Amino acid sequence: MEPERKVPSSDGDGMQRPQFGRRFLADARHVFQHNAWDHVEWTPAQEEDARRKVEEQAEEKLSVELQELYDDEASEFWNGFYKIHENRFFKDRNWLFTEFPELRGGSISHDVGASCEAGFDHTAVPKEPLKRPSVQNTFHDCSNFPGSSTTLRIMEVGCGVGNTVFPILQTNSDREVFVYCCDFSSTAVDLVKAHPDYDPKRCHAFVHDLCTNAPYPMPCRSLDIIILIFVLSSINPDKVLAAVKRLTRLLRPGGLLLFRDYGRYDMAQLRFKKGRCIADNFYARGDGTRVYFFLPDEAANMFSQAGLVQEQHLVDRRLQVNRRRQVTMYRVWIQSKFRKPLCPPHSSDQHGLHVNKSISNSDGGTCTESVNR
Repeated sequence: MEPERKVPSSDGDGMQRPQFGRRFLADARHVFQHNAWDHVEWTPAQEEDARRKVEEQAEEKLSVELQELYDDEASEFWNGFYKIHENRFFKDRNWLFTEFPELRGGSISHDVGASCEAGFDHTAVPKEPLKRPSVQNTFHDCSNFPGSSTTLRIMEVGCGVGNTVFPILQTNSDREVFVYCCDFSSTAVDLVKAHPDYDPKRCHAFVHDLCTNAPYPMPCRSLDIIILIFVLSSINPDKVLAAVKRLTRLLRPGGLLLFRDYGRYDMAQLRFKKGRCIADNFYARGDGTRVYFFLPDEAANMFSQAGLVQEQHLVDRRLQVNRRRQVTMYRVWIQSKFRKPLCPPHSSDQHGLHVNKSISNSDGGTCTESVNR
């Protein structure tokens, strides 16, 4: 996960904080006039230096035994992290509603526009306004699960101590907005539940390892938004696609997945010394937690393979500045929005007009989706 400094969401006269990409460094002599600059172009020499550092890091990889230890005990390493830092390390993500305005309950859009890309059935787009689909689920009582009576359901995966969850709850006072949050650190989840703003009527926190088939507390096609902020980078990259596919099943048709994570050659990657590399672009920190650095195309392909349609996919290349110490720090983050299309893939049944499509649920069961042809 990524620590953020506490930054006001608006200035004194009520103007909202602008989205990233609005402040450009035109003259390098003025670099220390602001705390950050957007869309900073790297020189070929910088790119080559970064590539060389990453290649040098990969020359010495951790032993197989250590790699297995970091994989098997991942939750315990994060438990250790939160036992030490509790809720003091990460700051509330005040940029959330600027970059992802969909997290304001009243602004979520059900208009998927041209969601049906090549490979999807364009004739399946309903003409009437989007309604929640009816779902038959073998293992869940779909009428009785946490948040079942609410109209907007959001889930954050990798919630930590709630630096995303509680700003969402505070911004959306409407009782029709329900937030789920999970982390595979039981210590982090306990800290969320101990927060004075935690209300089981509006929020459900639970321990979950998204790399497993463990059940989620809600049925397939029940979520409006899934948030993945600096979480996929913390797991084994070989397991990421399967995890995203399981999460995609929980989104309703037209639902949205919001993603922000580390990009290749971010400052955090270039700071690693030899001996911390698990695999290419995948590292173990000193405290045992892990981090992976994505390429933009790699992240986009991952969500596309999970059946989602791209709405936004940006590389946030930012130059952060410590004016007191006169230090510059080059950050690279990837920020994306992907939507689950209304129309499902073509069925192998070429003759029927109505097809029941079974989708494996997170608990090993199935959700039966009715697809009209």
